[in-house]
Amino acid sequence: MLHINEITYRIEGKAILDGATVAIPTGHKVGLVGRNGAGKSTLIRLIVGEIAPDDGTISTANGARIGYVAQEAPGGDDSLIDWVLAADRERARLIAASEVATEADEIAAIHERLNDIDAHSAPSRAAQILSGLGFDEAAQRRACREFSGGWRMRVALASVLFLEPEVLLLDEPTNYLDLEGTLWLESYLKAYPHTVIMVSHDRDLLNRAVGHIVHLDRGRLTLYAGGYDAFEETRREKQRLDQKLQKKQDDQRRHLEAFITRFKAKASKAAQAQSRVKALARMQPIAAEVEDRVVPFSLPAPDRLLASPIINLERASVGYAPDAPILTRLSLRIDQDDRIALLGQNGNGKSTFAKLLAGRLAPLAGDVRRAPKLDVGYFAQHQLDDLDSELSPFDQVTRLMPTATEAERRSRLGTWGFGADKADTRARNLSGGEKARLLMAMTAFHKPHLLILDEPTNHLDVDSREALVFALNSYEGAVILISHDRHLIDASADRLWVVKDGTVRSFDGDMETYRSELLAERGGRPRAQNTEGANAEARASRADQRRGAAERRAQLAPLRKAVQSAETVMERLAAEVAALDRSLADPALYSRDAAKAQKLVQERGLKAKLLAQAEEDWLSATDAYETANADLL
Repeated sequence: MLHINEITYRIEGKAILDGATVAIPTGHKVGLVGRNGAGKSTLIRLIVGEIAPDDGTISTANGARIGYVAQEAPGGDDSLIDWVLAADRERARLIAASEVATEADEIAAIHERLNDIDAHSAPSRAAQILSGLGFDEAAQRRACREFSGGWRMRVALASVLFLEPEVLLLDEPTNYLDLEGTLWLESYLKAYPHTVIMVSHDRDLLNRAVGHIVHLDRGRLTLYAGGYDAFEETRREKQRLDQKLQKKQDDQRRHLEAFITRFKAKASKAAQAQSRVKALARMQPIAAEVEDRVVPFSLPAPDRLLASPIINLERASVGYAPDAPILTRLSLRIDQDDRIALLGQNGNGKSTFAKLLAGRLAPLAGDVRRAPKLDVGYFAQHQLDDLDSELSPFDQVTRLMPTATEAERRSRLGTWGFGADKADTRARNLSGGEKARLLMAMTAFHKPHLLILDEPTNHLDVDSREALVFALNSYEGAVILISHDRHLIDASADRLWVVKDGTVRSFDGDMETYRSELLAERGGRPRAQNTEGANAEARASRADQRRGAAERRAQLAPLRKAVQSAETVMERLAAEVAALDRSLADPALYSRDAAKAQKLVQERGLKAKLLAQAEEDWLSATDAYETANADLL
């Protein structure tokens, strides 16, 4: 049992955790969720003991070991397998002692303890975990220093899993895993024999690998039974109930206040009025949970769609050196309405293939034909680090809109989710999620025909990921998606391509088929039967999904254009009102030309009314579009 009792923790006087309490029974697998900045990682550090609470206590069952992935990636000359085995310090100590022990009783005691902790199976267990996380036998024998930081963090994760602590703490473990590693981790955690507490924004992982959700909100903790979908439905039902109760209470409050105001001065009603004053004082306000608004992603449609295929590859090869191609035998086509997810282990060449499609790498051989005037938007995770740390979102949009007015630029930033409080914040002070949102908006600014998104969700919370799904399903251009978020792939992609064995091939099955085959390769559950008939059925299913998605986008197109048209009118009128305000702010205008000032005042009033109507039109169009989209999903 893990008890978190009345924990309070403050940072610079602000309470991140405020009397937070929850009890997690032994063996429960729990997902810890909450908005970015809510304090999830802080709570993990408190449980580990890295920091101390200002008040309250945290306790575990006697002798329970807590396992946590270290922030520093392992390095040095130790092989991966040796590093993982060394994590079990008791085993390492006993083996070292057995090599120098001479007394029979001592030797017997050492070997008895080694048997108790199943030390002899340790190398095979360590190898199986490393294999599941993407390291083949040859890689397991290589030195840690030969791997990049992301791969070494996988080794750190493998070390913690190998120890099998009674309380396993994982803070965004999929951030340094690919989709394949995420699928294996999901399977492993489902069978894990002890308590797991995991911070994650991966909706599928939270649905499949845990049985309870702990929600951290406004410094408090609430435990929900079930996976993420069950939690979300329960929470929303509670919100709906709270809103109904609040409305009922507000009506009662208004009725009481009206009675008191009307009759408090009348002697005949004084007693009744006084009783209502007391009733009003006793009425506890219902704290309706106001959902933080998630700003939608803006992915404008291309001005003109191109004839398919927009990209056609014939026997192409690509790489970084002429004599060492990464991918060969590439014969594929991409159509204007394609939604393609690239699957395959990190290091197989997904990002290299994406750069070829984006035109950032030239083919080493073969032919790559692009449609004339093809515009490609390319989002890559490393570009977050390339944002100029001293530039604000307003500076970035100024580069993109050099001839626009300040009002027009700030209006555009508002649609991206950067209001007055964030528009002038330097990039180095933005959160990872805010940087990702800014980069996404910049990527789509010129209305590309093809969007290539390489791990776009690493810094996004669950609700922001859902907003991205909505935007991708509304976008009229083609999409190439690389992601370890299976929910994003399932909800956004119509086709699957696998990058493996030095080439890229179409995959006929769905994500569940891919998961089954992957786990079979990595020592998971047996490979699913995949007969020719099943393959044909899967191909037909994928084709139906693709046609359905295209039909859905076609049905939504008129509604989406209405939203865009209303938004254009609204932005134009807002800019005109802002220009009039600047003119009217000049004190000299009224003494210099009173008639002109009066005319501008009248014009400003008319424009303001038109702007209000445009905002109503935009809201109505947006509501109609979102309702239709929800009905079609």
